Amino acid sequence: MMFRLKSHMGRLAVAVCLSVAAPVLAQQPRMAVVPTQTIYPGEEISRARLEMVEVTNPNLVKGYVSSIDEIDGLVTKRTLLAGRVIMASALREKFAVTRGSSVRLVFSKGPMTITAAGSPLQDAAIGDLIRVRNTDTGVIVSGTVMADGTIHVVAK
Repeated sequence: MMFRLKSHMGRLAVAVCLSVAAPVLAQQPRMAVVPTQTIYPGEEISRARLEMVEVTNPNLVKGYVSSIDEIDGLVTKRTLLAGRVIMASALREKFAVTRGSSVRLVFSKGPMTITAAGSPLQDAAIGDLIRVRNTDTGVIVSGTVMADGTIHVVAK
C-alpha cells in the first residue's frame, strides 16, 4: 500500500523538519586544545603553551581534549606537535614516586602499623599499584601510592 501526501501537507512536513533542525544546526562550534609549540614526552603542560581552536574537520575522532582546564598540569606521554589536536590518551598524571627514590612503606592491620624504608621499582602516580623493594630486607612487596608519597603495602 502506498501513501501520498497532498502538496500542502508536504510543505508542512518540510517546515516542521526545518524548524526542528534549526536549533541543531545552530549549535556551538566544537573546540579543541592545541599546543602553540612542540611539547616533548615527560614535560608538564602549562596554559601558556596551549590555545583553543575550532574543530573544522567533521571526521575528527572522539577522544581529543576540548578544554585547557582538563589538562593543565598533566604530563605528556608522547610528543605533541604545535597546531595539532591533543588526544587525551597522550597525557598522564605527574608521578608521585620515581624509580630508585627513597619512600616510606606503611603496613596497617587493625591497631598495628609497621613502617619501613623502601625503593620503588617503577615510576607511579597517586593510586597506582606498584612493586617496591624493602631496603632493609631486600624483600619486594606491592603497594598503593598515596598522595603524601608513602606506599601502603598490600597484605598477601
